[in-house]
Amino acid sequence: MFIEQLQQAKSVSVLHNVSRRGFLKAFGISSSALVLGVSLPNLSPLRAAETGDGKVNLFVSIEETGAVNIVCHRSEMGQGIRTSLPQVLADELEADWQQVNVIQGLADARYGSQNTDGSRSIRHFYQTMREMGASAKAMLQQAAANQWGVPVSEVSAKQHRLVHTSGKSLSFGEVASAASQLTAPDVAQLKFKKKSEFNYIGKGLPLVDMQAIQTGATEFGQDVQLPGMLYASIVRAPVIGANVASVDKDAALATAGVVDVFQMPERSFPVGFNSLPGVAVLANNTWAAQQGAKKLGITWTEHDNQSHDSAEFLAQLQERVKTKGKVQRSAGDAYAKIDTAKSKISAAYSVPYLAHAPMEPPAATAVFKDGSVEIWACTQTPQATQNTVAQVLGIEPANVTVHVTLLGGGFGRKSKPDFSVEAAILAKHSGKPVKVVWSREDDIQNSYYHSVSAQHFEAGLGEDGKVQGWVQRAAYPSIGWTFSGSANEPQSWELSLGFGDVPFELADLSCESHQATAHARIGWVRSVCNIQHAFALGSFVDEVAVAAKKSTPEMWMELIGSDRNVDPKEQGFEYANYGDPLEVHPVSTKRLKHCLNDVIKQSGADKPTAENEAWGISVHRSFVSYVAVAAKVRVENNKVTVLEMHSTIDAGTVVNPDRVKAQQEGSMIFGLSIALMGEISFKEGKVQQSNYHDYPVLRINQCPEIVTHIVESEEVPGGVGEPGTPPVAAAITNAIYHASGKRIRDLPVNKHMQV
Repeated sequence: MFIEQLQQAKSVSVLHNVSRRGFLKAFGISSSALVLGVSLPNLSPLRAAETGDGKVNLFVSIEETGAVNIVCHRSEMGQGIRTSLPQVLADELEADWQQVNVIQGLADARYGSQNTDGSRSIRHFYQTMREMGASAKAMLQQAAANQWGVPVSEVSAKQHRLVHTSGKSLSFGEVASAASQLTAPDVAQLKFKKKSEFNYIGKGLPLVDMQAIQTGATEFGQDVQLPGMLYASIVRAPVIGANVASVDKDAALATAGVVDVFQMPERSFPVGFNSLPGVAVLANNTWAAQQGAKKLGITWTEHDNQSHDSAEFLAQLQERVKTKGKVQRSAGDAYAKIDTAKSKISAAYSVPYLAHAPMEPPAATAVFKDGSVEIWACTQTPQATQNTVAQVLGIEPANVTVHVTLLGGGFGRKSKPDFSVEAAILAKHSGKPVKVVWSREDDIQNSYYHSVSAQHFEAGLGEDGKVQGWVQRAAYPSIGWTFSGSANEPQSWELSLGFGDVPFELADLSCESHQATAHARIGWVRSVCNIQHAFALGSFVDEVAVAAKKSTPEMWMELIGSDRNVDPKEQGFEYANYGDPLEVHPVSTKRLKHCLNDVIKQSGADKPTAENEAWGISVHRSFVSYVAVAAKVRVENNKVTVLEMHSTIDAGTVVNPDRVKAQQEGSMIFGLSIALMGEISFKEGKVQQSNYHDYPVLRINQCPEIVTHIVESEEVPGGVGEPGTPPVAAAITNAIYHASGKRIRDLPVNKHMQV
């Protein structure tokens, strides 16, 4: 059913039999191979990150040897997309998985969005890959029918062969050349498999890169080596908005191995994806570059942001949300209902600045020659890299080639190509290949931070114990400021991430926002604004449940109400829905409630616990998927130990359940790190943390048992990489309250107790 929904909502894809010499040559594919391309609309909700012609062209080729080559245009950072997308195509094609080769695509606007974040690779390209597989199969069947002189209806495909009803057969490779001369069929003519016929979709196929990763044969951003390469270490402005006032280079230049010191370009607002101001030390090896950088004598220009103190700033936001704000969504008269309620509940919540902290810090290598630049980078956004580098160097995007390496974690940090811009600038300056490697300290202290935030909630309870009147307010600097230099309040697309789309069946509701000016580079971190929104909402529901003397699941069910599809636009909210139409990805309260009920059943969260132990519950919809989390903790002597975490996820049709489980486990660990320990602080405009010792991430001895339950579904695929993160913090702090009576409203937990 959802195939028709996708085609109606996104317009029907157009298949092409492509014979582009450049494509064939670039990937070493035979000129007689069957090559297909597909065009469909660009569906990226983060349009500021990329430009392009709005078309995507994905290619699959079948060679005379029988090899099936599939270009993966998305970045691989452990989520398994280089496996999951090809297994969809291979299934519809009836290909032998052992004869499938995956080719990493270069940056190319013809692919449409290559921005590998937003949990959208499968949900936006699942149908496309099915169409390519089905189309290639149809062309192979027609070629075999032509060769045999029989109707195509008598030819089927099975396990890499074309089979006639008489029993005779041909391999894919034997008809690939003939098939390449045919016209691709219209999408409307294609026949798709039923779920019961799938060979690969829904199966936990192992990563195609597994052996290469295990043996060290894969190439990450930090692994790139080119002949004659220089290594660069950059000291960047510690305060956003500051520039280099003066620099003493002598001591750095005297360091063994250092060959040059170069002042990076000055920058003004908006900062966007540009490199930061600073001074680069170029050397024959990384160690020399880093040692030389330590010896630079730099003074910086003054800027208003040097007075930024994150604690003082948060206090200002907390005061702001105590007052009425700009109404984003409303129904009835929430304030009047609260005023006349039998009892009132209010609470304020805050989340600090956060960093991505991937295990592999950013790294990029560049070569500039004859007006063109070639880049190797661990990037989530090859096109944004291409376009930003072209703009900075004053060349055409076509003259920028971007090779995507594997990524040692991304979490949104590597979708900002500033580190590739640095490499390109230095390569042009030096005339040699240059690798820029960020240290852990560089990454922690010069990131695009998840924004500090404050939220305030109010609700009334009537004589019947039910909620009457609901008010929620939020204040935090916008990601939009990073790209406009002027956005001073949360944007509607940010508020669409778990705030303005609250799925409650309430007659009286007011969702409001307040202004907040950015004093640092604000960017998206795994699950973006869902982090603070889900923490506050999930915590307040628990508090309302306690006040009403009801269980937390009971209160969730009461607030969510009847089974229906919610449209926040009906109450005046400009709802973005993660860039997807509500007709295809509705906000379903039925699916949300099912996840809640299932996680309680699967985890046993409704059963009695030992003394000082308790369960916490939260549920959240993000990236058009639904996740409920149950967390069990023990609290003794003001120390919290997380014992178990369970999740139920409804992500629609699941391509690779092993990858879904891995992503759920990873995203829940990410959420647990945030909840327990995540905090970036500023004083005098400078980040105070520098490495894992003062910006810790969860270690193996702190990790609880994690169990993932996947809802069987034939709905449209939803996002998977991020939805497991948002509900975790509220589940943890709710559990802490029920185990100890201590309510934590200000993250992280380690500010209040030992972890």
